[in-house]
This record gives sequence, structure tokens and C-alpha cells, in this order.
Amino acid sequence: MTRLYCKGRIMSHRRGKRTMHPNVTLLKIEGVETTKDAQFYLGKRVAYIYKPATQVRGSKYRVIWGRVTRTHGNSGVVRSKFRSNIPPAAFGASVRVLLYPSNI
Repeated sequence: MTRLYCKGRIMSHRRGKRTMHPNVTLLKIEGVETTKDAQFYLGKRVAYIYKPATQVRGSKYRVIWGRVTRTHGNSGVVRSKFRSNIPPAAFGASVRVLLYPSNI
């Protein structure tokens, strides 16, 4: 069975020297090393799946959904926006970058 997502990592919020922009999250997608490679992922959906302390409606997992918005720098890092801001405790955690919606 094939999977319909690529793995990625949450790097940080977008930031300057002194200011943080917690509404924009930087992601490093596995196998993406250049800005040209990252162009394919623009508009794709992102799922941050985590395991909280308490269950809600019998589920042991929760998801924060987001979308890849644009590239960031020259090394294939992308910017993304999530429905609610990603907490700093999630930095370094893995995300799923879904291969849809497709623009091919």
C-alpha cells in the first residue's frame, strides 16, 4: 500500500532577530533541498498529529491542520499556516505533508 503523504519536520516559527511570527511555521520536507523542489508542495495540506494527555470522544490523537503557503530561503524550507498556531513544544516534531490538492 502506498502512502499519500511525505514526511516533514517542524523547524520553528518565522522570526527575525527579535520578533517572532507565531502564525507562520517553518517546515523542512524530507527529500526537498532546493526552492525549485519546494514549488511542488505549495498549496498542499499539512497535518500535525499529536498525542495529548486526555482522550476526547474516544480518540487518543488530535490533529492541527495547515497548508503550505510559500518557500523560505534557498534550502527547500517552506512556510505554512495552521488553523491554530503550532506550540513551541512541537518544534522538531514530525508532520505529514499530504500530496493533495494536486495542481498537476
